[in-house]
Amino acid sequence: MAPVEEFEVEQLSPVFAARIKGIDWTKPVKKETLSKIHSAFAKYSVLCFPNQILEAKHQENFAAQFGRADSAHRNPTRGNVKQGKKRGVMYVTNIRKDGKPIGSLPDGEMYFHSDGSHRANPYRATTLYGIDIPSRGGETLFADLRAAYDALSDEIKIKIDDMTACHIYDYGSTIRDQNKEIETNEEYPSALHQLVKTHPVSGRKALYLSRLMTRYIEGIDRAESDQLLNYLFDHAEKPEFIYSHKWTPDDLLIWDNRCVNHARNDFPKTERRLLRRYTVSEPDDNDMVDY
Repeated sequence: MAPVEEFEVEQLSPVFAARIKGIDWTKPVKKETLSKIHSAFAKYSVLCFPNQILEAKHQENFAAQFGRADSAHRNPTRGNVKQGKKRGVMYVTNIRKDGKPIGSLPDGEMYFHSDGSHRANPYRATTLYGIDIPSRGGETLFADLRAAYDALSDEIKIKIDDMTACHIYDYGSTIRDQNKEIETNEEYPSALHQLVKTHPVSGRKALYLSRLMTRYIEGIDRAESDQLLNYLFDHAEKPEFIYSHKWTPDDLLIWDNRCVNHARNDFPKTERRLLRRYTVSEPDDNDMVDY
């Protein structure tokens, strides 16, 4: 019997995130190895696999090891309702053709968020593959919402434990003020989620909110909601909970949207930035992923 692949795990921050070396995702990975990687994912929530020379099909196969890989192609236009209802591969890039972006989310800073929180069934995970990387800026910031929850006072934990919040997203928005609150979700999808969620694998509690998408807490006065949310946003974005990933070409990242927020630093608009994204949804009952 062929031996299980050996790989090296290097923790990237004091509380979460790890780099894994020794795995080639262009080749099949043994079940025993996948089991160890799933355990690492549950522990660290953000995994980076460097030096991966991947075509789209390889990244899709990688995503499928963690759930249902979303493989439809997304349109690059902003505010397109049909795009918003389609899950799948997307290019995050500032590259333009004939003056129009060839992908999505082209420029500038992007506030902390969790992919798909504006949906009733958010994305389980997101994978991102670095193709063209600017010489500076463009780092992806990750915030560990488990560590942020653990650091809250008992009083705040008790207060928010049963609260529900509304998440709204206008496709293409990168900062909070670009999102609009309207009653219908036909244009701007919205969803209600518990403010505190328990991770189904690790059993750890985590905050589930973000500065970009979480608009208000249900059942309390709006002024009180705004005050509490702003406190929690600031708390969740404290430096001790954040890992900043400086991209290298051919980095492959996966992160757990159930317990991690992510954001983006700005970068020079004169330099190319191109990353390929596949999201991972919760598997159907007949899917074979054991995770």
